[in-house]
Amino acid sequence: MSSKPDLVIANGIIVNSFGRQHAHVVVRDGRIEQLIEATEPAPDAARTIDANGRLVIPGGVDGHCHVAQVTGRFRTLDDYRTTSTAALWGGTTTIIDFGIPRDAQETPLAAVLHKKELARDSRCDVALHGSVVSWDETVPWQLEQLAAEGVRSVKMYTTNRGTTMADGDTILRVMREMVRLDGLTYIHAEHDPIISDCTQQHADDGRIGIEHLHQTRPELAEEISVKETLAMAEYTKAPVYFVHQSTPGAVDLVAEARSRGQEAYSETCPHYLTLDDSVYGSAFPEWYACCPPMRSAETVAALKDRLAAGAIHTIASDHSCYDLSQKRERTDDIRAMPHGLPGVETRMPVTFTAMMDSASGGEGRVEDFVEVFAAGPARINAVPGKGTIAAGFDADLVIFDPAEERTVDGGALHMGTDFSPFEGKTLSGWPAVVVSAGRVVLDDAGFHDPGAAGRFVARNGFREHQAATADSTPAVPATL
Repeated sequence: MSSKPDLVIANGIIVNSFGRQHAHVVVRDGRIEQLIEATEPAPDAARTIDANGRLVIPGGVDGHCHVAQVTGRFRTLDDYRTTSTAALWGGTTTIIDFGIPRDAQETPLAAVLHKKELARDSRCDVALHGSVVSWDETVPWQLEQLAAEGVRSVKMYTTNRGTTMADGDTILRVMREMVRLDGLTYIHAEHDPIISDCTQQHADDGRIGIEHLHQTRPELAEEISVKETLAMAEYTKAPVYFVHQSTPGAVDLVAEARSRGQEAYSETCPHYLTLDDSVYGSAFPEWYACCPPMRSAETVAALKDRLAAGAIHTIASDHSCYDLSQKRERTDDIRAMPHGLPGVETRMPVTFTAMMDSASGGEGRVEDFVEVFAAGPARINAVPGKGTIAAGFDADLVIFDPAEERTVDGGALHMGTDFSPFEGKTLSGWPAVVVSAGRVVLDDAGFHDPGAAGRFVARNGFREHQAATADSTPAVPATL
């Protein structure tokens, strides 16, 4: 091919989850055409960006985002344009949202198709999870239709009775269907009877305000739910993925199941690695209203140990874009306020800092960060073309200097809300250049809105994808 490539990222330290090399990345038609050793001259291109020895990693894959989410009487304030823009500002080039039925009349299929239509305005690539709340005879057909659409995972909640909670029979039946359809079962694991009883006891005692949130949802509730769900997954032979695990005990249960041969995965979120339950005694406890809640400092330290040991497979934002006016409507009663935190834009620096800061026990490798930020979410969620810098993969790239530090200013972020739970924290790992599908969307000149250029990404079958990628790690030179 004689024409010049569209873009060359020259002289970068290319970091994948499996190693690194000093190379030029050649991009054509939205994909990586080749990597050329930096000892060779960079080819001429329509545009060349000199990484100048900085780190170049795959664009992030955030496997757990809620966009324009309706829960009860609350709706998050964002849309796909806002959240995808914030994702790109934060080095994430693919988000996976949820089609969760907004009420009892909306079917799982309709919920996904609605989100797919909204996603036409996205600036970055989008994939979707389905969700089932209650079983009926149409669910198997609906799940077949979702699989045909490229939606190969279904989320279910073991809590939130009366809204999104699925009972045990529904979870078991959906797991069977996901095995049949080569899909992945997503689980929000908190034991509803324990949480309901504990919350009611606190309400009876007049301790139901936001400052008591962490006391109403004990660690035991999470771990018992994980244990029960793993038993159902073992029985049905269903691959299972646990969202936002907040305790080392929950992670250990998944690790033990994996040691017995189960296909089970642990996700956590940046806030569970960096914030503890002392925030509920702060001046603004409503900034931290999420479920599960923040845990004790000892639990946070132990969770970071599990991350360093490789027992946590992905880190996702669980992005939910409420603002402070919504949060403050009912701080007197946690049962009546919306739960969820904005975080798609800060996932990269908060995670990177937590993993790399030796003062906090991180001492991680950048390769391990790439695994939980991009490669692992892409592989486990069977998202083709993502999470790796290699020939044939999508040209989703991030350049950054790990030594550069910035302080979080919630008002200066781009998530469509007026706060960040990480306000005032000094973090490293912010993106300097972001390339999405071959387009430079962020550089020294600022953000370049690509318009509604995001693509819907149809995902592969779970086991099909794992088998195809198991032995396909690209060869790289020795680690620098």
